[in-house]
Amino acid sequence: MDSLIAAAARALAGGDPLGALKRIALRDDPPALALRGIAMAQLGDFARARVLLRRAARAFGPRESVARARCVVAEAEVALAARDLAWPDGTLDAARATLENSGDRVNAAHARLLAARRLALIGRLDAAEGLLARLASEALPAATRAACELVLAGIAIRRIQGAEARAALVRARQAAARAGIPALTAEVEKASLELTTPAARHLAHGTARPLRLEEVEALLASRILVIDACRNALRLRGKVVSLARRPILFEIARTLGEAWPEGVTRDALIARVFRTKRFNESHRSRLRVEVGRLRTVLRPIAGIEATGSGYALVPRLAREVAVLAPPAEDENTAILALLADGESWSTSALALALSASQRSVQRSLQSLAAAGKAQSYGRGRARRWLATPMPGFATTLLLPAPLPVD
Repeated sequence: MDSLIAAAARALAGGDPLGALKRIALRDDPPALALRGIAMAQLGDFARARVLLRRAARAFGPRESVARARCVVAEAEVALAARDLAWPDGTLDAARATLENSGDRVNAAHARLLAARRLALIGRLDAAEGLLARLASEALPAATRAACELVLAGIAIRRIQGAEARAALVRARQAAARAGIPALTAEVEKASLELTTPAARHLAHGTARPLRLEEVEALLASRILVIDACRNALRLRGKVVSLARRPILFEIARTLGEAWPEGVTRDALIARVFRTKRFNESHRSRLRVEVGRLRTVLRPIAGIEATGSGYALVPRLAREVAVLAPPAEDENTAILALLADGESWSTSALALALSASQRSVQRSLQSLAAAGKAQSYGRGRARRWLATPMPGFATTLLLPAPLPVD
């Protein structure tokens, strides 16, 4: 490795892409191409970065498998930054194995961290945590350690574990300070805002109160029956009844929860649940069927009583009922939560992260664009979507995460 390559590599490690390009911008040898690709990625030109990294990988000879593996890991990181979540896992796993076998533990750990970040983005939190657990005992550079702690904090936030998230962010801040990279420090501070800004609203007795993440955690640990409109589930002291795939039943439960301890008339339920202003006996019959199904599902934690004019929710083993609602509600809230991370997303990546069809995501994005809440650039398969985060609100709680079903 010559002195210019070494100096450029040190500049990139310190978060100075322009300093690296000053040394290697006019060179086309494989190491310079790889470093130029990483520099362009740090500057946000992901398309150019991927081209350079692929050229570098092809230019390395057959005996330079480690160098090619490093190019693969770098390209995977660029794909993750560009929210190309469909990037093949097997390619990254093979590169990581090559690095581990060659003794390059630092880059192998970085490859494992990238895989964990991807799994966390698509809601596979247990798998992501398992990968990160293997990194806990390794001696990692400060920047990699900070990134690892940021992923752990994100997992804790999605699981509504405030203390664990705060502890991980403290460790991330310490590691970022040792790394001395301003962009990494800024990322840690941005993540810390999730713990100090409202993450949800507490609806009860006709009033709404904003809650921070730790207040949400305390609410879920109390003896209150919580109707969680962020994850479409009902929770009581660790018991969870998920209605994520039964939106009609959840809408009935939420409507009854918002009115508790009073009941809701049948006509009001039909108008809200079936979204119609004109209804007849068939709607009333369907409501009776859906209420019966909801009674069966909720039997362990709540009941539904028929009143003279409608229905009322009756909690079991709970002293009261509360609705936990998103900080700002929209039919496309989940997409806005993903776009709010500041990165540009493809429709295929959004569909993968939300477990939805790509066509339904495209329709939602078009409506968001018409409302001025999202914008796109590029054409065809290169088209990407982004949005400005909702000011004053944390949205990580709205991202997909698996819930245990009681």
